[in-house]
Amino acid sequence: MSDETRSNTTAADQTEAAAAGAPTPDAAPAETATPDPTEQLRAEHAEMKDRLLRTLAEMENLRRRTEKEIKDARDYAITAFARELLGVSDNLTRAVGALPAEARAAAEAAVTSLIEGVELTGRELAKAMEKHGVRRIEPMGGRFDPNLHQAMFEIPNAEVPSGTVLQVLQDGYVLGDRVLRPALVGVAKGGPKAPAAPAEAAGVDRTA
Repeated sequence: MSDETRSNTTAADQTEAAAAGAPTPDAAPAETATPDPTEQLRAEHAEMKDRLLRTLAEMENLRRRTEKEIKDARDYAITAFARELLGVSDNLTRAVGALPAEARAAAEAAVTSLIEGVELTGRELAKAMEKHGVRRIEPMGGRFDPNLHQAMFEIPNAEVPSGTVLQVLQDGYVLGDRVLRPALVGVAKGGPKAPAAPAEAAGVDRTA
């Protein structure tokens, strides 16, 4: 083989080797897609708006809770004191009731004046308590309400609806919409079925 032939063969081999090692178009690295700036801004805006709305809702709930707590603290600050006054009112009522009507009618003027003074004190105390939101429960003749009354016994009576309050052993009181003390009552049984309890009684709070 001549030198010229060897030279041509070597050049051809080098060309083939170079072609074999060259990267093909398919082997080129894929380009990374660039996110759309507009869509990215929209997503960020939506996220920030959602966070803002959640924060505003939480602040509104906090404001309402705080207002309710302040109102409750103001309205029910006298709860313990009011309960103490109930005992005073009970004692005044017992003092007046301890004297039979016949004995009162035959009593001397001084005794009568004393009794009238006790009654006046009881009325003034009731007015003062009512002025501050303490009201007496009036159950007599009404339907028994477990939110306001505590049944101590049943009284057989076929002439009135079952569950009607026929006797009050101890007055009950409410402070605002909270029960300070339920009324102790005796209720009828054996009569016709009583009508449904009034809807407003369901909202009474017994946590005072």
